Amino acid sequence: GGNHTDHNHGVVMAGAVDLDVIAVVSQNHDGVARVKSKGFDKRDEVDLARLSPVSGEEGHSQALIRGVAAGLAQRGGRVGGFDAYTTSDVLRGSGLSSSAAFEVVIGAVLNGEYNDGRFSPVDIAKISQYAENVFFGKPSGLMDQTACSVGSVITIDFRDPDAPMVEKVSFDLEKHGYCLCITDTKGSHASLTDEYAAVRGEMEAVAAYFGKPVLREVDEAAFLADLAGVRAKLGDRAVLRALHFFADSRRAGDLCEAI
Repeated sequence: GGNHTDHNHGVVMAGAVDLDVIAVVSQNHDGVARVKSKGFDKRDEVDLARLSPVSGEEGHSQALIRGVAAGLAQRGGRVGGFDAYTTSDVLRGSGLSSSAAFEVVIGAVLNGEYNDGRFSPVDIAKISQYAENVFFGKPSGLMDQTACSVGSVITIDFRDPDAPMVEKVSFDLEKHGYCLCITDTKGSHASLTDEYAAVRGEMEAVAAYFGKPVLREVDEAAFLADLAGVRAKLGDRAVLRALHFFADSRRAGDLCEAI
């Protein structure tokens, strides 16, 4: 619930599925991160002496490794080289947050190997979002990373994205006679970054119409009262996306109350 509202400081409810990226890791002393993933011929190598975006890495896993290291360093963390072998049963590009899972596992590696675990799961999520936004080139919100990092079923209020309010919700699917079935449809949204960016861009264009940076700061009644004006200037799709923001932020709260 609350899907595509996090980047405009909305409210979400998210559940982490029991699929994982698992890494076996050892430190090295040459300042290079080497990551080999099962099922992929290529090994990623990133020289961590450079913690700024590298042209040509956008959209690739090297950008995420470098970006997570940079984000952690910016928060006062230690960064060092490591060799890792990963296995994953998270379906890639399918909407199951495979990039967020990869970011979070790299954050967990650096947090554990060089920082004694001092960064919280929410810290790792914010570092992961920074890597995806600035280095990978996808303007994601913070929902996927937080769900992957914190785990369980959670609600998140992004009113203050620097300090999101995260609460775990106790819910046992099996106890209530439910199971979650994940079907691999062989579809992919890996090439849809531009379309994803348009969701955020059009929501924020509506917010800007009212002189605000994000929709969370726009009064819904004022938006509805001037809906025709917004539609005339920004078009139907932007209006529908703003309507979605307000409705789905409420829906996340309704879901939590129902559970």
